[in-house]
Amino acid sequence: MEDLIAQLKEKAALTDEQALKAIQIMKDYIVGKVPPMFSSFVDQFFAGKMTTGEDDPLL
Repeated sequence: MEDLIAQLKEKAALTDEQALKAIQIMKDYIVGKVPPMFSSFVDQFFAGKMTTGEDDPLL
């Protein structure tokens, strides 16, 4: 997530607060577009808690 914040700040010239708000807006938008059963995965992704191992439910 820190990488995304850094890119928003660099490429869009946003402040920390603006970058965080932009990410929250993106998250809310995506949650509104996916089926309800996937909203927890979106929350985990934006929280940086997605796994990459065998226990990953998306594999």
